[in-house]
Amino acid sequence: MADTTLNHLKMYRMPFSLADNAISWLEPSSQCNLACDGCYRENIKNAHKSLEEVKHELDIFQQKRNTDCISIAGGDPLLHPQILDIVSDIKRRGLKPVINTNGLALKPELLKELKRAGVYGFTFHVDSKQGRPAEWRGKSEIELNELRYHYARMLADEGGIACSFNSTVYEDTLQHVPALVKWASENIDIVQTMVFISFRHVVPAMPFDWYAGDRQVEWQSIKYHSDNARKVDMHSTDLVKEIQKVFPDFAPSAYLNGTEKADSFKWLVAERIGTKKKIYGYVGPKFMELMMAAHHFFKGKYISYLSPSLTSKGRLALLFLWPFDKGLRNASASLLKNPLRLFLKTYFQNIAFIQPIDFLPDGRQSMCDGCPDMTVWKDELVWSCRLEELKNYGTFIKSVPKAQSL
Repeated sequence: MADTTLNHLKMYRMPFSLADNAISWLEPSSQCNLACDGCYRENIKNAHKSLEEVKHELDIFQQKRNTDCISIAGGDPLLHPQILDIVSDIKRRGLKPVINTNGLALKPELLKELKRAGVYGFTFHVDSKQGRPAEWRGKSEIELNELRYHYARMLADEGGIACSFNSTVYEDTLQHVPALVKWASENIDIVQTMVFISFRHVVPAMPFDWYAGDRQVEWQSIKYHSDNARKVDMHSTDLVKEIQKVFPDFAPSAYLNGTEKADSFKWLVAERIGTKKKIYGYVGPKFMELMMAAHHFFKGKYISYLSPSLTSKGRLALLFLWPFDKGLRNASASLLKNPLRLFLKTYFQNIAFIQPIDFLPDGRQSMCDGCPDMTVWKDELVWSCRLEELKNYGTFIKSVPKAQSL
């Protein structure tokens, strides 16, 4: 059985920084066709940036940030009237265009056009608190696997497009995370990545006063707030522990720490290898380091999303890279217990966890150090998850313990 203890000193700290990062976050629109409970963006009808504005922001990314992929988000970017031009321009720049969407506007005809424009992949946000149309309303996370499969199958039938899913995890949906991880393993041939995001909001019980500069802000006016008591301190490690109750061998091997805590796991990544019927094991930190360093050496960038053609090369990694990584050696041993498995196509699959802003007791706010989801605001790189603060107050909001409040 694998060692499931999470010790950041025994894991690979992904080498991302503000200036050199695998991913950058583009928001061409603030309009969305759903109203998700955990959303941190104001939904504004027809709030589309012009193509010139979008291209300018891409110029800023290329001036200030060495990056592999552009996550096209929002809002829902599929609602932008020039989404095909945006995808095409990103592709022309030698970057990977990956669309972050709830999928509601995606139809096979549009998918074909996006593929011709150069789309590299999709990340579909699907969870049970999105307010979807009637046929999906009230469905549990497990029941929503039918919808997830619909999108994964659509991409697989089109071919050559990376498929990822993310879900916000709430106190009452945490119990379903292991079942989603199991569903992903059963579809490892068409699903490359699953991401789980811990829910965060400002709630009444927080012992802080809030300030924009020297001006006090009422907590109810902050875009991402909830009026009722809710659990807003769920950690990525809580999600991993829930998974390990069902899958004891589940073993993350890479992470990003917080800006205020070196031993926190703001991004936590597990890379597993196997077939639709059996997971052979989880790669270790040396393999993760080898892949990042080799890609940066040969391509000049840290790698982000992997295409289906690359994730299907698991058997080659097991046969030729096992000397470099203990996790691969264990997975290879599992595969070779039945030599007939050598004839089966073997896949990589990424399971990741994101732990957004943490409010420490002294008021410090721990963000993701080397965050991949940085966007552009007034020609500067800023955290996309807190963009509404800049829009509404011109600065990030500070949390000050009430006993120390000005």
